[in-house]
Amino acid sequence: MFSGIVDHCGEVLKITRFQDSISLEISTRFENLSLGESIAVDGVCLTVTAIHPASFCCDLSSETLNLTHLKHLKEHQALNLERSLRLNDFVGGHFVNGHVDQSATLASIRQEGDYREFSITGIKPEFSVYLIQKGSISVNGVSLTINEVTDEGFKLMLIPHTLERTNLGYLKANDSVNLEFDIFSKTIFKQVSYLMRHQHEAQ
Repeated sequence: MFSGIVDHCGEVLKITRFQDSISLEISTRFENLSLGESIAVDGVCLTVTAIHPASFCCDLSSETLNLTHLKHLKEHQALNLERSLRLNDFVGGHFVNGHVDQSATLASIRQEGDYREFSITGIKPEFSVYLIQKGSISVNGVSLTINEVTDEGFKLMLIPHTLERTNLGYLKANDSVNLEFDIFSKTIFKQVSYLMRHQHEAQ
């Protein structure tokens, strides 16, 4: 479990590609990493498989590659990194599982002073119900607030701090981003749908 508050950006140092998977080595400023611990990498919960003095390695399965933009990674690319929450940690964002629902497209960027408005499109129909104005969403592992829901997707307004601290400041129009919809929205929708369906069947 994560909070969507990125600690720092790491750099892709090495990509080893296999038939249906890849292995990554990523630079990091984290200290005292443990084998087997979970790190959110651009919003994807990955397991540390090897530790070096200033980097760690992790493996990406075919399922992860199919659902996320990590299949397009290049060496030297910046990735958002967050360690998993401890029970007594402060949650500054919202609860993020690190289980990406889909990748989507950053259709356009509009500069507004020091702020940037992102328009995200390509939302799968089954996920559009989770888009709530002023609700939470994870974009590349960053906890953000939906500014506006549109017919094509949604809009975000990014503050300078977020642009400077995460890799969202490097994004360009038509780039792909990882999305994880709010777990509470998903849970409530599923439970309400279940109750309504069974109430209808009982009538």
